[in-house]
Amino acid sequence: MEWLDQVKWDDKGLVPVIAQEKDTGDVLMFAWMNREALARTAELGRAVYFSRSRGKLWFKGEESGHVQTVHELRIDCDSDVILLKVTQTGHEPGIACHTGRHSCFYSVLRDGQWTPIDPVLKDPESIYK
Repeated sequence: MEWLDQVKWDDKGLVPVIAQEKDTGDVLMFAWMNREALARTAELGRAVYFSRSRGKLWFKGEESGHVQTVHELRIDCDSDVILLKVTQTGHEPGIACHTGRHSCFYSVLRDGQWTPIDPVLKDPESIYK
């Protein structure tokens, strides 16, 4: 798979990944992939990340049911960041964040403070049992 060799992996064998909702353009989350995660994502059409804290592959939605169907994979001009165009499934509207929000980018800087502006769509306690 020559296309995997064109990715500029960091010294830990990882590449940063941004998941963007295909239909709205919303940036949902940031994560990491290793070579196997990227290959599995391309093969399955489903987002598979590498969890640095757990040291293993993480199939998005394996615990929450909030799966990301991947429509397109893009790489940036330096070949060191991947962009996934996805549809977030498992809840309407889609929940990508472990806090039960649509996007992990739910806080905005206002008056010198990070202020949450997006609502919790589902209590995380009910998502991760």
